[in-house]
Amino acid sequence: MMSRTLITAFLCVSPGLAAGQHLGPGDFDYPPIPYDARFSYGPDALQHADLRLPAGPDPHPVAVIIHGGCWQGWHRYRQIERVAEALTKSGWVTWNLSHRQAVDPGGGWPGTFEDVAAGTDFLRKAAEQYPLDLSTVVTIGHSAGGHLALWTAARHRLHEDSELYSADPLAIAGVVSLAGVADLRVHFAQEGRLCRDGVTLLMEGTPVTAPDHYAQGSPAELLPLRVPQLLLHGVDDPSEPIAHVEAYAELARRSGDRVRLVVIPDAGHFELMAPTSPAWKALVDGPLFAFLSEVRAASRQR
Repeated sequence: MMSRTLITAFLCVSPGLAAGQHLGPGDFDYPPIPYDARFSYGPDALQHADLRLPAGPDPHPVAVIIHGGCWQGWHRYRQIERVAEALTKSGWVTWNLSHRQAVDPGGGWPGTFEDVAAGTDFLRKAAEQYPLDLSTVVTIGHSAGGHLALWTAARHRLHEDSELYSADPLAIAGVVSLAGVADLRVHFAQEGRLCRDGVTLLMEGTPVTAPDHYAQGSPAELLPLRVPQLLLHGVDDPSEPIAHVEAYAELARRSGDRVRLVVIPDAGHFELMAPTSPAWKALVDGPLFAFLSEVRAASRQR
């Protein structure tokens, strides 16, 4: 059953930003945050993941962190390091996944999807050296990374004839979308979309010219995911209107999936990847960590 939670917060609007858009990309320029190990899952310099280990008894559950950037390099893995840091402090191993985007050689279709899949599956190699609980792996992504987080949880649904098919994908126990894009066709049709050509670059075409790509790469078209989902979204998000996320949540619920949508009033797009922001502390922190606890408890019972 889907639940839709509205929580009220009071945030100060920064000058020069749209209503509700209190933070912008410039707020994520901070010194590098240390990691415990870096793994390369491919030959390209962008094909790597940074592992951070929490304190406490092991083995630890794992959160795969996937950055956004409108699929075209506007953000990279560094911009989401604070989310990884916050989750590591809460007791989760974090796997901050860098990947090629549509503007990078080898990225786009199908390279971006192949990177995220290969980078996630590479956790099996990391588990040979570190105490990782691979029975409890969640994917967490922001914006375009939210799309990829949902897709990674859905890829077990791909048919054998799909270009993106894998016979043995790493099982995902839960997925969190932070201001993410769940339906690529709907996002493409959005008038004045802020990602501009990001979707067509990623999918190597439009829903009309490349319908098979959208069928394989859009989470909405792979429903039911059969994975618990938490959708966190600012009501004033200018990049992906809340109506799109509500429509996806309803589709997912009707397909039989367990989905919780938390709509955050007076919040825009970037607050949901900023653990130092009031929106994260007052809103995201509660439902996010409650969901992660539920996923971990469910995995222990299996």
